[in-house]
Amino acid sequence: MEYAKEYSSKLISPDEAAMLIKSGDWVEYGVCSIVPQAVDKALARRMPKLEDVKFRGGILLDVPEIFKIEDPGAHFSWNSWHMSAVERRAQDMGFAYYAPIRFSELPRYYLENVKKVDVMVIQVAPMDKFGFFSFGISTCHYAAAIEVADIVVIEVNRNLPRCIGGKDSSVHISEVDYIVEGDNPPLRQMPSVEPDIVEASIAKQIVPMIPDGACLQLGIGGLPNAVGKLLAESGLRDLGIHSEMYVDSYVLLEQKGIVTGKKKNINKGVQVYSFAAGSQRLYDYLDLNPNCCTMPVDYVNDPRVIAQLDNFVSINSAVDMDLYGQVNAESAGFRNISGAGGQLDFVLGAYLSKGGKTFICMGSTYVDKKTGEMRSRIRPTMREGSAVTDTRANTQYICTEYGCVNLKGLTSWERAEAIIGIAHPDFRESLISEAEKMKIWRKSNRR
Repeated sequence: MEYAKEYSSKLISPDEAAMLIKSGDWVEYGVCSIVPQAVDKALARRMPKLEDVKFRGGILLDVPEIFKIEDPGAHFSWNSWHMSAVERRAQDMGFAYYAPIRFSELPRYYLENVKKVDVMVIQVAPMDKFGFFSFGISTCHYAAAIEVADIVVIEVNRNLPRCIGGKDSSVHISEVDYIVEGDNPPLRQMPSVEPDIVEASIAKQIVPMIPDGACLQLGIGGLPNAVGKLLAESGLRDLGIHSEMYVDSYVLLEQKGIVTGKKKNINKGVQVYSFAAGSQRLYDYLDLNPNCCTMPVDYVNDPRVIAQLDNFVSINSAVDMDLYGQVNAESAGFRNISGAGGQLDFVLGAYLSKGGKTFICMGSTYVDKKTGEMRSRIRPTMREGSAVTDTRANTQYICTEYGCVNLKGLTSWERAEAIIGIAHPDFRESLISEAEKMKIWRKSNRR
């Protein structure tokens, strides 16, 4: 092989890779299944000797070995672009922090604003005959991070799919400083969440509003699965996919013949995504699949790109919202839950699309874990400390199990009336009273 000699000269052990990381370093660790495993184990052995190592990563699908050392916060911090349950627990332990940003901005942020990337270490697929290592199922922002990193370490995993994509979906051996060959473990998976009754009810309201030839973006969780299952039985034709995250529902739709991409204005016939997380079935499906194309987030999530796709339909979830139409999809008061991710990117892009629609969905209530009481997800005002992911000027369709309402262009009192109309009936009267105090409810609205 043409690059065999260069490959051999850059090959080091996981322990040697771990020795490259020093106290005070900024270390790129990747997201989802790209997070290293062999180097992570070696670094966990070294970490007790280090201080103030600062990691960047996100959407962890299981617990890294470095998290398991004694008193991790004394040695490093984890700085997440988007938190998972693993990172929430680390946050509660005091060594994980969220970095608020729209995902579409990540590559530019690295190229223009990141002052220090000491070491980058991520998993990649095996080298091809041209000397390229595919980033596999997570292209995200890695090309930009590599460009500014002082030391680039790649950990080759033969189980990582080679995913077809553009120039930023792989790294050439000439850009790599060191190569590690690990134990080729199976990829970390994200279990498919079965939709509950509420999510199924919301999906039933959305699917009839999706036309033939629409282009879809689905978020994460039970609701996208519910929408996917209904779409598979809907009789719709020629749907397209352009989505930050590729999920199992898309595989089902393509195999049912519903997804063809024939009506897409750009990337016709191709399913475009930035990263994927799900079952092994999904990973196998993406391996060298010419129907799918992975691209960086500054392309996939760019509202200007999304706007070029007619009849774009964006479907995402929320934690709660207020009577002004402000949506929180990332925190519970001061506790960060996930992140802004690409939700606002797709809310903006979908509305700019000709015939586009953007849906924010949530169950009308939740059960307070501390008291066992039912609470409304629709609140008079945002809970103290909660983030606003989607501003009131940008929200369009809001859906609960009690209905879907379009807030675009409504006055404050019209919004309050529409939103209260899809709240749980047990909370509507109290919400009306609060809206009256806030001067956003007309007395003549009372029946």
